[in-house]
Amino acid sequence: MSDSDAVARLAADLVQLDSRSFLSNRAVADRIAAELGGFEVERLDYTDPDGVAKQVIVAHRGPPGGVALSGHMDTVPDTGWTTDPFSGRIDADGVLHGLGATDMKGQLAACIVAARGLPEGVAATLLITTDEETTKQGAKLIAERSALARRAAPRAILVAEPTERVPVRGHRSNIDFVAVAEGVQAHSSLGTGRNANWALVPFLAEMKALAERLRADPSLHDAAYDPVFSDFNLLLDNHGAAVNVTVPRATARIKFRYSRSIDPDPVVRAVEQAAQRAGLALAVLRQGPPPEMPADHPLVRAAEAATGRKAETRPFGTDASELQELAPCLILGPGSIASAHSPRENVAVAELAAGVALFRRLMQG
Repeated sequence: MSDSDAVARLAADLVQLDSRSFLSNRAVADRIAAELGGFEVERLDYTDPDGVAKQVIVAHRGPPGGVALSGHMDTVPDTGWTTDPFSGRIDADGVLHGLGATDMKGQLAACIVAARGLPEGVAATLLITTDEETTKQGAKLIAERSALARRAAPRAILVAEPTERVPVRGHRSNIDFVAVAEGVQAHSSLGTGRNANWALVPFLAEMKALAERLRADPSLHDAAYDPVFSDFNLLLDNHGAAVNVTVPRATARIKFRYSRSIDPDPVVRAVEQAAQRAGLALAVLRQGPPPEMPADHPLVRAAEAATGRKAETRPFGTDASELQELAPCLILGPGSIASAHSPRENVAVAELAAGVALFRRLMQG
């Protein structure tokens, strides 16, 4: 079977298996494990914060010290889809359609086909995670607990993402803030309740000022990134309360993305102090620090030579923030992020096959 046929078949099969981040990924993990004959396979189980059973996979064949490949099994929710998000349909033009086609089921299939096709005696290591779209908990588990990953001892890791085969040597990481205000639920007409939203207002006013400062203050910018300012994105949640009910609980979630040259601690302190002044409970959830591979790293140079593209930095985050504990990480893969996380997600099978060839070349370099 050709690489093109193999990656098309596997990618379509994976798209057809629902592994949105709030669900268990065990069916996808089982399907992937069935593709790994001849590999030593380690399967690590965990339970996510909502009590959902999850599993990650580490697979290795050959000597230690190679370039590992990593991809994730989970996808975002199917928001906005009007056609079957799990069709795995390949149209007459050779384009795969469905949730996760490019982020990340197609990428993951390309990683597996590339590793499986390496010659005997070449190190082949796969670090297959889940919860990349949410907490990065799967990658963190591999970095902390995988005995096989330690024995495989990769010298570098290619983290597959849809970069249009442009090497990405660094990206931002994030800190999530979860601020919670408590009220008293009652019929809003009676005047006996207490609306938790009003307790959030002073905090939100300070957060708005902080967000504006992050955009406007050049001392908080990183010219190596586009945009130069850190992301500070707010989501409000009233947990289903109706408009005629005094809201019993109001939650503000803020995702703060920062690059390696930005010190996040002053921002963390500002949020903590504002929450304390407003009388809110606050959780601060840190992911690993922003990964940034040196421009002259051998894998960066090899990827630039293989793709004819200069390595870049990007504002998004990936599992590299956690996997860098094992080895330096470069982000690279076929397909475009332009269709990812959208109800039109798709990727050309020819592009995935080109990714297979690129991954295999870099693993043998």
